[in-house]
Amino acid sequence: MSEATYRFVQVHNQAAIGTLHENLTAMWAAVHAETGGRVETTVHPENNKIPGADPVVLKNLLAGEVQFFTLMGGGIAEVVPVAEVQQVPFAFRSAAEAHRAIDGLLGRHVAAEIAAKGLHIFPVAGFDNGMRQITALDRPVRTPEDFAGMKVRTPPSELIMDTFRALGAEPVPTLSNQIFAALRDRKVDAQENPVAIIEAFGLDAVVKHVSMTNHMWSGFNQMAHMPTWISLSDDIKAVIERNVTLFVRRQRAAQEERNNTLRVRYERQGIAFNEVDPAPFRAQMSGLYVTWRERLGSKCWSLLEDAVGPLR
Repeated sequence: MSEATYRFVQVHNQAAIGTLHENLTAMWAAVHAETGGRVETTVHPENNKIPGADPVVLKNLLAGEVQFFTLMGGGIAEVVPVAEVQQVPFAFRSAAEAHRAIDGLLGRHVAAEIAAKGLHIFPVAGFDNGMRQITALDRPVRTPEDFAGMKVRTPPSELIMDTFRALGAEPVPTLSNQIFAALRDRKVDAQENPVAIIEAFGLDAVVKHVSMTNHMWSGFNQMAHMPTWISLSDDIKAVIERNVTLFVRRQRAAQEERNNTLRVRYERQGIAFNEVDPAPFRAQMSGLYVTWRERLGSKCWSLLEDAVGPLR
């Protein structure tokens, strides 16, 4: 192999034990091999412990200090507001439905807006986290009324916080690396994330209930610093893009299996899981849908409804 022509940094905010880190590491190893060693990329989990977490890493990506970064739509929305569409509550009924939408016309619309802000997002970019559930200390959620007075840890996403306000809960925006401490110290009563996050942050030491609300999809968009991407030769771009597509699809399957397997493990450990009828919760969203249709724009909202059906 030849000496590296390009040395890149890939950052993500998940734990090293997760399927995202496993697949990003394998992806860049494949790129290294297929380019004959010309591309060498170091993958850093947990945002490489950079103070300030996602917002700071996003700024670093825009500045070119980081060349590749994966981030939720809500995090990208700080720069590209329409990216928040990936987290519209009770829109996607499954992760597979979300994947079809973000790989299709809705995803292309968001990608165009992201490109206009100086970032490249790949045609198949959405690594999976899974459908988000409620993980609680003391009591399950079965109906919307169960949210009354409940403090729920959320990411600092305006749409996610609005969702829990609409359900009668108090959202408490908290960075991901502080979730365990927030629950342990009872600063929050619950947090909302896919089941795999219980493992990633050791939450099984403190929580007792997981309510399968499936209230929104959660994933990580693979982006590149646009000037860096433009500077690459076409053959290098083709290798990277092909492997992003391949490993996004592999990771999605692995994450679904991880979420399902962990549920079985945690039920055996004594954590109580309960199924939830989404209809009463979705009925609480009508006002939120009106507000966010205006914020995201009629074109974006129409593409979302084309993918999932009417949202009223």
